[in-house]
Amino acid sequence: MEAEYDFSQGKRGAIEPTPPGKTRITIRLDDDVLAWFREQVHLAGGGNYQTLINDVLRQHIQQHREPLEETLRRVLREELERMGK
Repeated sequence: MEAEYDFSQGKRGAIEPTPPGKTRITIRLDDDVLAWFREQVHLAGGGNYQTLINDVLRQHIQQHREPLEETLRRVLREELERMGK
C-alpha cells in the first residue's frame, strides 16, 4: 500500500456511464417489495431485479393507456387463439 495516492486524474460519478434512454435515480422501496422482486429473479434462475421492476412499471403504464374496449378485444383474441378458434 502506498503512503499517498494521486487522484488528480480521477473522475467523479458512476464508473459505468448510464446508457442512452436510461436515467440513474435514487428510489426508496419497501423492504418486502424489493425482496419480492429479488426472489422472482432468483426463482427465474437469474437476471436483474431492476430490469424486472422496470418491466412491471412499463406493463402497468401500458395497461392504463390502453382503453378498456381495446383491452377486452385483446384478451378475447388471446383467449380465442389459446382455444384454437
